[in-house]
Amino acid sequence: MASLKIFDIAGSGMAAESVRLNTVASNIANANSVASSADKVYKPRQVVFEEVRRQTREVEAASAVRVKDVVEADVEALMRYEPGNPMADANGYVYAPNISAVDQMVDMIAASRSYQNNIEVMNTSRELMLATLRLGQ
Repeated sequence: MASLKIFDIAGSGMAAESVRLNTVASNIANANSVASSADKVYKPRQVVFEEVRRQTREVEAASAVRVKDVVEADVEALMRYEPGNPMADANGYVYAPNISAVDQMVDMIAASRSYQNNIEVMNTSRELMLATLRLGQ
């Protein structure tokens, strides 16, 4: 049945947005971490999505989404002068990740809403299929 592809498509969107939500949570959790050098500091991560086209026996192809990669952002670490910190280098500096809490919250809200929209697509499709089946009664 061709209409069942919608569940695969919405499900792939939910899986991808779930990875995005977990990545944002990881970024927020590590926002206040520090390291003794810029090389060791946590780098914020970003999810890269890609379209997946599945060729079927029919003329049309089904599109879905999947996580292509989770990449580290190319941002400079923040250098803070904290000579009393046990992680401080010889000059008294610690290095913190350059993570904007506002940007992460915006990304989290966008991912959460996309996830919810995919749930709505699945629920609406299920209701339409059930209504179609009830027509035969």
